[in-house]
Amino acid sequence: MKPATASPARKDIRLSFEFFPPKSAEAEGQLWETAAALSAYEPGFMSVTYGAGGSTKAPTLATVRHLLSMGLPAASHLTCVGATKEEVHAVVAEFQAVGVRHFVALRGDPPGGVGTPYQPHPGGYANAAELTAGLRGLADFEISVSAYPEKHPQSPDVAADIDMLKRKVDAGATRALTQFFFENDDFERYLERVRKAGIAIPVVPGILPVHNLAQVQKFAGLCGASVPGWLADRLAPIDDRPQERAAVAIDLAARQVEDLIARGVGEFHFYTMNRATLVSAVCDRAGFARNARHAAGAAA
Repeated sequence: MKPATASPARKDIRLSFEFFPPKSAEAEGQLWETAAALSAYEPGFMSVTYGAGGSTKAPTLATVRHLLSMGLPAASHLTCVGATKEEVHAVVAEFQAVGVRHFVALRGDPPGGVGTPYQPHPGGYANAAELTAGLRGLADFEISVSAYPEKHPQSPDVAADIDMLKRKVDAGATRALTQFFFENDDFERYLERVRKAGIAIPVVPGILPVHNLAQVQKFAGLCGASVPGWLADRLAPIDDRPQERAAVAIDLAARQVEDLIARGVGEFHFYTMNRATLVSAVCDRAGFARNARHAAGAAA
């Protein structure tokens, strides 16, 4: 199989990137370098994850504030687990005060961890649809929500899953970001069902270049995604050869993006794992335009 080759610069594709709050000074420096490097693609936003029950509110707030200080378009994840509506509103006010105008509204994982029963807080929002409505009632925020091409692991079936997405859209969501997936046919079938349900907002595919196969397999098991046998067969034999593994991972992700563009997709959300190397290589291979001056300004 010939490796994917770079396409002519594409300026009509919208990009966004997801980060998580750093846990050490070294990781913090790496994140700022990653954000500066990826800013060259002039993303629509850079989102920062948020822990259940507000467990990572302070790190998320600090990360978002720093990204905004770099002149970057930061969005914050927000969950409603383990909090009253008033507590959620107080968190929103803190983020709004530092300049956040875009939230990724999520129910969040149960306090007992993925796979345990979810119990809404008696005085809180029951799910992401209610949280979205609450945000919409507070201000004219941009609100992104989650979508699951292979079904949320706690949904009884795909129809119920899409019904929840419709409830989030009816509540005011402006964009859906999908869980990562590796089979584009799964995404296309899902999108067809979403459109038939009357959902018209952008449904943005989440792309995860594979840094570590075992880690991705673990993530997939937790979130209801699948890792195809063909992908594991390509990466497992070269797991101890980092450069070769990275080259294959880049090629696979670039091919996935190119195929989605051929199917009419015009927006992508990258799960970066706070690293720029693979994501940048995929973006370059897919022909996404860079603005070097923008990156230099963000890094200054």
